[in-house]
Amino acid sequence: MKHINTLQCIYTMVVALVFVGCEDEFLEQTNPNQISTETFWQDNKDLEQGLTAAYKGLANANNINLVAELARTDLAWSSGYQRPTNNNPYYLQIFNDASPAPNQKWSTNYTTIFRANQVIEAANNLKETYTTDEEREEGALILAQARFLRGYLYFLLYHSFNEGSVPVFDFVPIEESDFYKPASPAADVKSFYLEDLMYAAENLPVKWSDKDQGKVTAGAAVALMGQSYLYEGDYETAATYFKSVIDDFGYALTPNIGSNFTTMDEFNEESILEISYSLDYKNELGPWDGRDVANPAYVRQFTGGDGAWRGAIPANWLILKYRNDPLDFSDPRNKVIEEDGTERFRTFSLRTSWSVALVDDVDMGYYLREKTGQGSIFNVRMTAFWRKHTNWDITRSEEELSPGKVRSGVNERLIRLAEIYLQYAECQIQLGNLDEALIYINRVRRRSGVQLLGLAGTGEYPANDHDNISYDANMLMEHLMFTELPLELSAEGDGNRNIDLRRWGIKAERFQELAQRRYVADHYKLLDEEGKEVTRWASILRELPAGDPEIDENWNEFQEASANYNESIHAYWPIPNSEIISNPQLND
Repeated sequence: MKHINTLQCIYTMVVALVFVGCEDEFLEQTNPNQISTETFWQDNKDLEQGLTAAYKGLANANNINLVAELARTDLAWSSGYQRPTNNNPYYLQIFNDASPAPNQKWSTNYTTIFRANQVIEAANNLKETYTTDEEREEGALILAQARFLRGYLYFLLYHSFNEGSVPVFDFVPIEESDFYKPASPAADVKSFYLEDLMYAAENLPVKWSDKDQGKVTAGAAVALMGQSYLYEGDYETAATYFKSVIDDFGYALTPNIGSNFTTMDEFNEESILEISYSLDYKNELGPWDGRDVANPAYVRQFTGGDGAWRGAIPANWLILKYRNDPLDFSDPRNKVIEEDGTERFRTFSLRTSWSVALVDDVDMGYYLREKTGQGSIFNVRMTAFWRKHTNWDITRSEEELSPGKVRSGVNERLIRLAEIYLQYAECQIQLGNLDEALIYINRVRRRSGVQLLGLAGTGEYPANDHDNISYDANMLMEHLMFTELPLELSAEGDGNRNIDLRRWGIKAERFQELAQRRYVADHYKLLDEEGKEVTRWASILRELPAGDPEIDENWNEFQEASANYNESIHAYWPIPNSEIISNPQLND
């Protein structure tokens, strides 16, 4: 039996938008009621429908596959089972070209590229048919959006697979032979997607009107170009792009970091690239359908609600980082007034409380309970859960919000300004401009009421609390890598933590270092909603000094990863076996 590759399957379906007519072999007649590629792409209305299909392709969560991307980094313990049982191939670093995640990601990336190419090809063909400036302007905007989408998907493929060497399609395949393409050299792939992103940056608007919120923008294209140069170590060029994002597009940090993680304040002033989702039901979607759903399995993967499949929880070292995020005691937001009028400081930083659920966080509710510890039993050694991607602020349980489904209305924020601030800061560290780097790191920290870095009385905010440390480049870079970036951006983005660990050249060393750490957890008592005292067993994590006899091996992390990780095999996803089997020209 002849194998049919992913793109061939895509073409035969033609994205539910273009239906290829069948010729009667004998009569050679075409059904006049059937739409074909020759009759469909006639005007901008058709282009808009094609663009909608491309955006819907982008919304498929497998383009990012966030849970698998998290599991292969230092940010998560990922299994779904009770410790120490773990057979997650990404966490264990034993995945291969037959593993589901790379196959799903590859297929979905190329599906979206196929849809974008349909629009690009049709838009270029229609240019000469326009008779009004309005048509030309509308067509140009559609083309720019489609090229952004194609450029972004190749950006993902380049940084995800086979050291950047993947097949490049700049056309819509028609014949079977068109689907067979060799993997282009990585340098050619990068040039290809940068050309798309530059075109998008030059032709997309800075901002869309309310009805078009969620469409891609020039600022997002510039941000991606900056990230591309950062990931290649060209800090000077990257800094130029990042500074443009900061200065030229009207972005600003939201006053509340939580505005970036829930259904409130979506498409806010900090958002640069965001995918819109909805809880609305559609007749053509089944309960497990990946289209139009926010991270179809992610909500259940992240939630701490009873009975949830916990496929991604914060790693122990990250939990402790969140627990110890230092407060700026001069910030009035960190003061809490009790019912009896007494004052105290928050238990945890605002950034911590909005990012993760900790059993003893008494200042933030969880799944509409007053105290976090009332919202989950924190069992099976799960001492923290990500709040990100979940609906803890609007429902008592994910099942109650969407019975039997895996839907969520939380938008996916793929790039936001805080990330650009921190990446710009990294560029400045590498260029030797530490004072400039501190400015942007401290802007991120001050937003969440966290103690600032640097000598007391210095910087943009001399009146705020500082840690009173004089940083050199190595110290500040270490802080950025292992504190600021993970605390601000954990469980976000498009696989950038793996990219960071890989480009810094520290992934194997990181697993080895973390594998040496040992932990235990203490019990915690609280009053439930009915006022009854309950115990959350082993719910408050502690790290033990080396050689401590209290060690419980069930709390260990990354032992298998440190032994199994092989940079040549695991730094990138492999080209999936489905492509290897079906594409005879892949290695030509």
